[in-house]
Amino acid sequence: MLEEIGLKRIRLDLPFRLNHVNCFLVEGPNGWIVIDAGLHNKPTVKRWEEELQGKEVSDIYITHYHPDHFGYAGGLQQKTGAKVSMSKIDATDGFMAWEKNFLDSLETNYQLSGIPKDTAKAMADDTKSFKPRVTPYPEVNHFFQEGEKVQIGKLEYEIYFTPGHSDGLIVFFNKEKSVLLSTDHILPKITPNISYWYHGDPNPLQTYYHSLEKVKKLHAEYVIPSHREPFTDANKRIEEIKAHHAERLEKTLEAIQKESTVYQVSKVLFPFIETIHETRFAVGETLAHLEYLRSKGECKRELVNGKYVYFV
Repeated sequence: MLEEIGLKRIRLDLPFRLNHVNCFLVEGPNGWIVIDAGLHNKPTVKRWEEELQGKEVSDIYITHYHPDHFGYAGGLQQKTGAKVSMSKIDATDGFMAWEKNFLDSLETNYQLSGIPKDTAKAMADDTKSFKPRVTPYPEVNHFFQEGEKVQIGKLEYEIYFTPGHSDGLIVFFNKEKSVLLSTDHILPKITPNISYWYHGDPNPLQTYYHSLEKVKKLHAEYVIPSHREPFTDANKRIEEIKAHHAERLEKTLEAIQKESTVYQVSKVLFPFIETIHETRFAVGETLAHLEYLRSKGECKRELVNGKYVYFV
């Protein structure tokens, strides 16, 4: 199907448990289009050099600001002179998330979440360590708009804003063939990480639910994600994802029958987390679930001895 619609998948390795990201290369009206660039490291640079040899790149489309998508955008732009397009929200976040002002606030926020001081420092340092993997920053020449249409390979796609996984994440949908480039909005087998990262949308899980309903109305038949393999029936997968979060919310409520910090609840929800990198995601997703419940009036939060505690 990918070849039939003019898409070439570029599967780039990642040094994490989620060990790859799917980027794409297609012919566009004015040259080749790269969709997402991968993490800025030596293997990524080498792979793009091989894939782009003899090709003129006109555009780089970035679906959201997370490092495995945004990281090499600037480096690739410098090499190709291509125009970079992404949402304005995620461009702003991408230029902020690894800078000193935000990084300095992270350690404090982690400690407010009940994370031990040494672990909080290690988590903030882990975020800081990504700076070389996301720089140089690109010059964003165009901000995608909701409803904008773009030619990608053999099909024309409409851009839909689907915040949740990031505040400005976009997907591409072709109505004629019912093809959805779902980026990180809908994934097979695994659920996208929905986290509050101490900036931006204070209730990302609620926003994510709204985005799922928005995409559900498209009734997409063929889904091409940014991780793992293409799959069919977007709506079936959306219902599975919603059921997963319903179960997580129930488990979160059980965990706060007595006063608990974000960190304590994260240990209940994610008991098998081993690395500092994974701990960041576990804490972020736990916080998103707690804040969703608090927005619904199903739990309360108080500051006790310098730490936020949640309780029913």
